[in-house]
Amino acid sequence: MAATGSLASPGTTTLAADVRPASPSTATARHGAPFALDATKASPLGQVSTPAHLSGAPIAKAAPGGPLSPPAHSAAPSQLPADQRSVARIGVANKAPVASPAASSQPTAAPAPAPPPQPYQIYDSVTPQLIPAGQNVATYATGGYAVPASQVAGRGNVLWIDTRGTDPGAQALDVEPGDATPSVAASWAQAKLSAAPGAVARIYTMLSEWPAVKAAIATLPQQMQSHVHYWIADPTGYAHVVPGSDATQWYWGKSWDISTALPGF
Repeated sequence: MAATGSLASPGTTTLAADVRPASPSTATARHGAPFALDATKASPLGQVSTPAHLSGAPIAKAAPGGPLSPPAHSAAPSQLPADQRSVARIGVANKAPVASPAASSQPTAAPAPAPPPQPYQIYDSVTPQLIPAGQNVATYATGGYAVPASQVAGRGNVLWIDTRGTDPGAQALDVEPGDATPSVAASWAQAKLSAAPGAVARIYTMLSEWPAVKAAIATLPQQMQSHVHYWIADPTGYAHVVPGSDATQWYWGKSWDISTALPGF
């Protein structure tokens, strides 16, 4: 029904109408649909009153969720760990982060080379139990001063000396007056190196006997000659190695003698 009214005074509206409450079915306004207004709910002009049932309502509601709305459970970029945040670049594909040279692990340093072998000392004696502990021991396997193995038990590698040329299993042969001769030295070295081609035949002799011993060894095949090492007696009292020798006995003592040997002797 159309409403009629007249202005009684400024700020006041008077309505005369046959008013009936709007039914729930007409609560939604549509273009061209009639509406009803209750004069008792009209406010003077210039004054706005808020209905009691709307006084606590928010001005606007949050937009409903949609396909473009972020999921409720997703975290904001600022809340993600730094290594999980994506970087968007226009026209540039995202690439995996590249570690800076400073962050890369340093190359492992090569181990220091082992020091070269050094000359060492050998103590020889007919009474090896008197040789100080920790020293390299040489003693006799044959002859009048032969030593039983029990006297050098626990002394490590013992260099056994043959004085007669009858034990090619010994590590050295003693060539001097009263012991093996230069010719025996050659046959001893040949027997030893034939049984063990990679072995070393050590020949102990004095400076005065050395030329004769070398002449005898020169009759052996060249390959055998290269495996003969010379241990020369030169008791000067000071440590040295006679040129051309592999070891030199430079000290003669009451209980033991001392030699200096080159690496590989």
